[in-house]
Amino acid sequence: MNMCAGIVRACVYLFLVLLLGFSLWEPVDGRRTRYKPKPKPKPDKKPIEEIAPAQNVDINQMNGQWYLLSVASRCKYLLERGHKVEGTIITLTAPDLPKAPIHVSTFTKLNYQCWEIKQQYETTKSLGRFLLRAKMPVKNTEILIVETDYNSYAILLYKKMNNLTLKLYGRSPEIAEDIVDKFEDIAKKQNLGLDVVFQFPNYGFCQSADSEHTLVMT
Repeated sequence: MNMCAGIVRACVYLFLVLLLGFSLWEPVDGRRTRYKPKPKPKPDKKPIEEIAPAQNVDINQMNGQWYLLSVASRCKYLLERGHKVEGTIITLTAPDLPKAPIHVSTFTKLNYQCWEIKQQYETTKSLGRFLLRAKMPVKNTEILIVETDYNSYAILLYKKMNNLTLKLYGRSPEIAEDIVDKFEDIAKKQNLGLDVVFQFPNYGFCQSADSEHTLVMT
């Protein structure tokens, strides 16, 4: 029985790692989740290095809880299962020391069970840019705070192996339409049109998970 339980937990761990890292999968063509005309691909996609982060980012003001509202991505996971995503929230805890990492806690559901995934975003020399390390450096993820007003929304860009994903977070599950439009405009400039923008549920959020359903990713 213990061996079976271990195998089940290992499978769930792998699934959640893939779920959390859905933005980092290889891109493929997909379908729209918001009813708007499908835009034509733009060849002038800018790499993350050419996008300026939000000016004078104060990471301390990013502290607290954020709701994942929309994701622009060509990842295989979302293209195949975007209609099954669950309400997801993250909590950011700024470091006490300047060079210490940011602690990130993500709550989401799998088969009606709440799970917590813990990560660390390392600070870099560039304000507003962070690094999520992998076991292999080539698979590290760069994270960029593109824009935020700290009180209502934050737009983050993720890059892994030249694959880009844009995420829109809100301080509440509802957000102004002009912010959604701004997010989609930024996504278009990264060749992430409305056909690959996925909206997340604004209900069914988890707020806690027991130790058996907590994954620490280091």
